[in-house]
Amino acid sequence: MSGRVEGRVAVVTGGCSGIGLAAARRLASEGARVVIGDLDDGRGHGVAAEIDGLYRHADVTSKDDVDALFQAAGDRFGTVDIAFNNAGISPAEDGSILETDLAAWDRVQQVNLTSVYLCCKAALPFMLRQQRGSIINTASFVAVRGSATSQISYTASKGGVLALSRELGVQFARNGIRVNALCPGPVNTPLLQQLLATDPDWAARRLVHIPIGRFAEPPEIANAVLFLASDEASFITASTFLVDGGISGAYVTPL
Repeated sequence: MSGRVEGRVAVVTGGCSGIGLAAARRLASEGARVVIGDLDDGRGHGVAAEIDGLYRHADVTSKDDVDALFQAAGDRFGTVDIAFNNAGISPAEDGSILETDLAAWDRVQQVNLTSVYLCCKAALPFMLRQQRGSIINTASFVAVRGSATSQISYTASKGGVLALSRELGVQFARNGIRVNALCPGPVNTPLLQQLLATDPDWAARRLVHIPIGRFAEPPEIANAVLFLASDEASFITASTFLVDGGISGAYVTPL
């Protein structure tokens, strides 16, 4: 199949690397006009040119920046049909609650959770006008299962994304707007590579829990984004959509 989101306008935050980049490319390959919001201006303009889209510098913790990002999409392409709210962080200083300080906690909540609130708030007026739309918020399997190695701020922020997505999915279902929380397992992204560099045991502690026996690759998560954005997912909303290699279904991980 091809053209599953033909002619639709998609806003992707964190679209310059990892899952966001893979999703921007995948959506564009299926006919969407993609607007990328990120902080990496050099990379962003290049990616936008590659996919014939648009790039806007956007700090997702800033309401003004987020509003300007979605308005730029509306001004250039007429509306917003798809919002993939993906930007997030998992800093090294976020560990056990016993060691994680308030500054680290606040920063993670701002980037991972408040940004999703801001992006949903900016996207919904476009979708309400046309009575159609798909919002996909990146959460994580750790919000469902708990992290094998504590990262308290990250896990809590992703739990908030789950709850926010469920509530919006219910609230706007009869307006033709679907809202889902995408919950990847560990993905081979620059963020994961950074974690591996700071803690070599990190990979071993996580790989043992993945029945498939490897980390996901960004295009595998992007395929799920495309599905949730398309009419193929027309009866899916307020869901916790797990793409985790079987982690959430494993009671005893096979060795």
